[in-house]
Amino acid sequence: MTTRDYDAVVFDMDGVIFDSERVIMECWIELGEKYNIPNVRDNFYKCIGVTAVRTKEIMLEAYGDDFPYDEYEKESSQIYHEKYDGGRLPMKKGIKEILAFLKDEGKKIALASSTRRQTVEAQLRDAGILDYFDVLVCGDMVKRSKPAPDIFLKACEELGVKPERAYAIEDSYNGIRSASSGKLHPIMVPDLIPADDEMKEKAETVLDSLIEVKEYLK
Repeated sequence: MTTRDYDAVVFDMDGVIFDSERVIMECWIELGEKYNIPNVRDNFYKCIGVTAVRTKEIMLEAYGDDFPYDEYEKESSQIYHEKYDGGRLPMKKGIKEILAFLKDEGKKIALASSTRRQTVEAQLRDAGILDYFDVLVCGDMVKRSKPAPDIFLKACEELGVKPERAYAIEDSYNGIRSASSGKLHPIMVPDLIPADDEMKEKAETVLDSLIEVKEYLK
């Protein structure tokens, strides 16, 4: 597949479309300071790109079964929504440009996000970009979280394209692993965590921004 020879692009959401990984982490760090929770940043990094169910498992593994995760998650969510609901969630530079470019080129566009569908739809709608997407596949629609390939394979199936004919835009290690094992063509745009040797091997390319991705796909 050449850079011009593809049928679809499948986007992750958090950390790719929205600068949300960073602001979610800031909410958790705020809780960590309030309740003296140690190593919040390090443990948050482990949760990037996975479903809400897996996130809870990771946090309980880190802090013990008696860790009041549900209470903290609810409070973190309240902080997040108070600050960023209603279209205030910052978008990544270049997202509207690349979506418009893909539409103009007649490419199919899907979202494959570990976030639950209700949240995904609300955030895309508030940002004014929901209509660009032909298909939304969310974390509550598949059994296995990234790094399993299920979410990308389902997105391709619903789009009616072969995985080998689709690009996947991801920022997380688990996302790149997921897309790679599903036989899509992963492009990594690092957000909070830079690409390591494994990511450079699994990704078709590593780029600094969605502006660069648009140029790459031309």
